[in-house]
Amino acid sequence: MDDQWLVVGLGNPGPGYAGNRHNVGQMALAELADRASATFKNHKANASVAEGRSSAAGPKLVLAKPHSFMNLSGGPVAGLLRYYKIEPSHLIVLHDELDLPFDSVRLKFGGGHGGHNGIRDIITAIGTPDFTRVRIGIGRPPGRQPAADFVLRDFSSEERQALPNLLVDAADATEMIAVDGLTAAQLKFHTAR
Repeated sequence: MDDQWLVVGLGNPGPGYAGNRHNVGQMALAELADRASATFKNHKANASVAEGRSSAAGPKLVLAKPHSFMNLSGGPVAGLLRYYKIEPSHLIVLHDELDLPFDSVRLKFGGGHGGHNGIRDIITAIGTPDFTRVRIGIGRPPGRQPAADFVLRDFSSEERQALPNLLVDAADATEMIAVDGLTAAQLKFHTAR
């Protein structure tokens, strides 16, 4: 179905990880689910899934949170693409991005994994890098803090004040990709605010 998109929010499962920077993709996915009044239910593909539309005339969005850890996201994503008969060209993955400053959103289609293990596993599992990524900037760790520790920490109190707007931007960008296409969304979200 051309008007159907699989939108995956990456993160780690369980309440202990819920507020981590690494889980910002799932936080943005929750914003999309709220807008669509969609409720997550367990799916046999090892994920929680909610279905809805961003507007009455908008495309159907299948929102998914893998139950696997971030580095093993590929299996659930591949299973959901098969189950819903969605091509990778209609897959949008929301994920944290160390190489972007906090509070920024960048959109891209295809390319490498950029060192992101969740994206790497999805590319391996579905056999192609040709899907859309909503890259949500979390910035680089301060000083000599290892990146692995940084992404598994919660946002700072200062970051938490700006976080709702960042999640709105990521959700807006995702909806715009599905409705108006990637180029239109890039023109809007890649210009300086």
